[in-house]
Formats: sequence, C-alpha cells, structure tokens
Amino acid sequence: MTSVALVGAGLVGSLLGLMLAKRGFNVEIYERRPDMRKEKISAGRSINLAISTRGINALALVGLDQEVLSQAIPMRGRMIHSVKSELSFQPYGTTDSEYINSISRATLNKILMTRAEETGRVRITFNKRVSAMNFATGAVDLVDEHSGEHSNKTHDLVIGTDGSASAIRQAMLNLPDHASTDHVLDYGYKELTIAPGESNSFKLERNALHIWPRGTFMLIALPNFEGSFTCTLFLPFEGPLSFERLRTPEQVAKFFEEQFPDSVPLIDDLIETFQTNPTGRMVTVKCDRWHVGGRALLLGDAAHGIVPFFGQGMNCGFEDCTVFSDCLDQLPDLNNVNWETLFTKFGALRKTNTDAIADMAVENFVEMRDKVADARFLMHKAAEKVLQNEFPDKYISRYSLVTFSNVPYKVALEAGKVSEAILDQLCSGLDDATNLDRSLALQLIESKLTPILAPHAAELNSLISRRTSVSSR
Repeated sequence: MTSVALVGAGLVGSLLGLMLAKRGFNVEIYERRPDMRKEKISAGRSINLAISTRGINALALVGLDQEVLSQAIPMRGRMIHSVKSELSFQPYGTTDSEYINSISRATLNKILMTRAEETGRVRITFNKRVSAMNFATGAVDLVDEHSGEHSNKTHDLVIGTDGSASAIRQAMLNLPDHASTDHVLDYGYKELTIAPGESNSFKLERNALHIWPRGTFMLIALPNFEGSFTCTLFLPFEGPLSFERLRTPEQVAKFFEEQFPDSVPLIDDLIETFQTNPTGRMVTVKCDRWHVGGRALLLGDAAHGIVPFFGQGMNCGFEDCTVFSDCLDQLPDLNNVNWETLFTKFGALRKTNTDAIADMAVENFVEMRDKVADARFLMHKAAEKVLQNEFPDKYISRYSLVTFSNVPYKVALEAGKVSEAILDQLCSGLDDATNLDRSLALQLIESKLTPILAPHAAELNSLISRRTSVSSR
C-alpha cells in the first residue's frame, strides 16, 4: 500500500493519521515540536478551541466524540460585558441542544496523537522539521531540531498538515501555476488568564463565551475544564487604542480599568502577563491549488488558514479530514489509487467552501467586536429568534448553518446574505421584533431562502427535527 507521510502532528495531522490508519495505511508523521505528552510546550496559537457540529462529526467517525466532549464545557451563548459592567446573554441556538464546546487544544491534541499511535499503523517522529520537498521524487528534507542535522526520506505521498506557515505550501509556491494570498489582519492578539476560584469554581458564568465588545477591539474569555478562563485581547497593532500605545504598566492598567473594568480583579497578574506574553498575528491564507500531481497535498490550515472569529478553524480542518476520508471510501481499491484524480476531486469539493468560511470569519470579527452592542444588530437578532421559533423547519440562520449543521460553508454564506436582506425588510421601521409581519416573513422565506436550503434537506434533518420537536411541545 502507498507509503504516506504527514507533515505536522497537530490536530488535523493527528486526526487524518488516525483516519488513514483505520483504512489500512501505514503513516509516518513528522513533527517539529517535542512530544507535548512528555514535555510542557505551547499547544499552538491559542490554547482554547470551540468545537461544534462539523468537528464532532469528524471525531465520531473515529469513535472519539464522546471521549472528547467529556472534557469540554458547553457554551450556550455569548455573555456580553458592557463598559459599565452590565451583563446581557445572547443564546447561540433556539434550543438547549444547540451549543458550542470549549476544549483545551493540548488536551484534544494529546488524545488524537495517542489514539493514532494505538492503531499500530501511525508513527510520530518528534523534533523533526521538514524544510523542503522534492516533488519529483517524493523526498522530504528533515532537520533535527536538536542537532541541526539534515536527512532525507522518500514517500509515495506527502500531505502537508503543518499549519498556516506550511513548509510544504512554501515548496509548492516555487512551482509554476501555484500561488496563494496571505492577508495579515491589522489586529494582534494577546492571551491572559482568569484562575479558578476556591475548589476550582468558575469566577464567571461557566457555560458562556464572554465578550467585552468595544467597537474597534474586544476581549473574550472561554472556560476551561478545571475552572479557569482563557482571555484573549484582540486589538489593532497601531492607532489611538492599540498595542503600540500599551507599552508601560501605567498605560496597560489605565486601558483595562477604562475598557474592561469588571475583568481587572479577575485576571491573574494582569500587568506582568500582558507585558510578558507574546502578541500574536492572524492571517487568512487562500491557496489556489492544494496539490502537486499525485505526490503531495495540502490539508487544513496549510491550504486555507482563517482567522478565529467564527470558531471554525479546527472544525473546518476536521471537515477536510471527513471529506478526504469520504473520497477514499468511494474508491474500489485502496491499493490502486489514482492520487492525482482524488486530490483534484477533493480540492473541487473543498476550496469554495473554505474560501467562504474564511470570508465569514472576518465578517464575524466585526460582529463580535462591534455589532453585538449595536441597536440594529440586536433588532435583527430578536427578529431572527422570532422567525426561528415561528418557522423552525424553514428559517435557519447563517450562524446555525455554520455551527450546528454540516451544510457546505458556501451554502451558509449564500443563505446568510439572503437572510440579512429578509431581516432588513422585516425590521424596517420596527421597534419591537415580536410585531414583525409573519405573513410577509413566510412569503420572503419561502421565495428566497427555501430554494437555497432545499437541496440540503438531508444535511439539515437532524437540526430541523430538534427544533420542530421543541416547538410542538
């Protein structure tokens, strides 16, 4: 059977290795970092993840959904913190069954690596960085992170799952007809921590994603299993209110006291942590072609890095694994695969969808930092709640399509634009969402939204059945 190498033992690489092993492939994974199960290291760009339907579906395919969710915390909505420390809650879904799950990136990565190795078909080689690839021969150049020594290893197939700074993607870009665009957000992020209270109690509402929206910037906090919260400040690099203006302890203290007053007594060693922790960058990567012949493929962030504001980066990467596995399962003989044909099919299935979620993630940043406190946005949300309750089998919001279904991201993007236009029309001149015109709403939904969603009824069945069963009680 084909000799397969994966570059990167992060979340996507480890899951894909496990899926390939279950289909009989022997897999070598090269990971530049040490084994995080043995040494304390950074788990990646963020220590928290929000896992939702697409990610859970992928984990279910390898029998790990329940194990992972047992170590996650349900977040049922956004808890909005005003400048005056007033709280308001915005549910994510229409029923108690619709929520996202906060989980430690390291916890999830460790589970996936261990289960992959337990198959006996996956070997992870740590402290080995891939610096280059020869696409003609399938040879990868390996650098030992301790000694600096170089070595070469040849494989039939190499899949780059090595993130947004992918070495395999960089090697591809040296070839004709390969290009990518990297859009670096002019915002950075910095992580802080709220420690657990007594007996590992939570100092904020446990089952919520907390947001301090401030127009051009925001602070968020996600719960951790042991009672802490991981806080992330998203702020412009430059400008009147930016990282460049927060140099001294006095500037940092004043900024937090003015903008996030209720967070100040909760965040551990605020000033010292702020000045010590690195300021991260965020980038959207759109790669034109994801493969070179039948020799190499990009998957996950290596092919389509997105900013974290829809909570879909990992979910999207896991869905890559699901779709790739589905493509394999449709083949008659895994010992005789035309990899170039399969890669072309896989790219055609995924690229329009990954481009769509990349665009929606940037749009959701504006929503989270600004619109969640905007009167027009709140009216739209209230009207949307009415529509979802009145027409649970017909009206499904963009957020629900992205987060609580497996409908293609491209469809969610198109449906979201239509929904926004419907809400604009229904809310015009309205001061109370409960008074919206139900008859007009149904007419608009059936004429504009239903044609987009109808072809995906099978994917929406479970979501609709949950809602209709609740509404009929």
